[in-house]
Amino acid sequence: MQLELLNDQGQAASKFDAPETVFGREYNEDLVHQIVVAYRANGRQGTRAQKDREQVRHSTKKPFKQKGTGRARAGMTSSPLWRGGGRIFPNMPDENFTQKINKKMYRAGMASIFSQLAREGRLAVVDSLKLESPKTKVLADKFKAMNLQSVMVIAEEVDENLYLASRNLVNVLVVEPRYADPVSLVHYKKVIVTKGAIDKLKEMFA
Repeated sequence: MQLELLNDQGQAASKFDAPETVFGREYNEDLVHQIVVAYRANGRQGTRAQKDREQVRHSTKKPFKQKGTGRARAGMTSSPLWRGGGRIFPNMPDENFTQKINKKMYRAGMASIFSQLAREGRLAVVDSLKLESPKTKVLADKFKAMNLQSVMVIAEEVDENLYLASRNLVNVLVVEPRYADPVSLVHYKKVIVTKGAIDKLKEMFA
């Protein structure tokens, strides 16, 4: 699979031969959907909580007499049928949202995403991405010269200068190959991969 090799102006200077096992696979929409849903679900925290009929604040006094009112009989106001009553199946803080994804499925799904990005022209390669100083303006001007507004950069190594320069940029994410996730790959309009990161991606997802 040949990918565009960009220069400092964001123009395709030449072609780069990428491994077919990562960037030349067929697109499996069902598998990609499954790993994206699982990734988002595994990031959820069980912090929400609701009260059942025992926990809500209420009186144990019978609201009205049993017979003669024409209404349905009621014993106490904590009934789930009443406004302000407890929930029948409340959400609890210890709720577990995790979904299991096999390693083989995850690798195949990630390779499918990379391959589709390459086919759509949303993925390109650069020689490297190094900064001499941790200046956000320097990196912002670099992306502006390359005509990149929404970009995810996968670099073989994110040093301190690159991390500090990129963390305050909107719609810019700079990560190492091991931190590349399916949600970010789908979200950003352009994905830039350094040459050194290509080999690491091959080891992880081939």
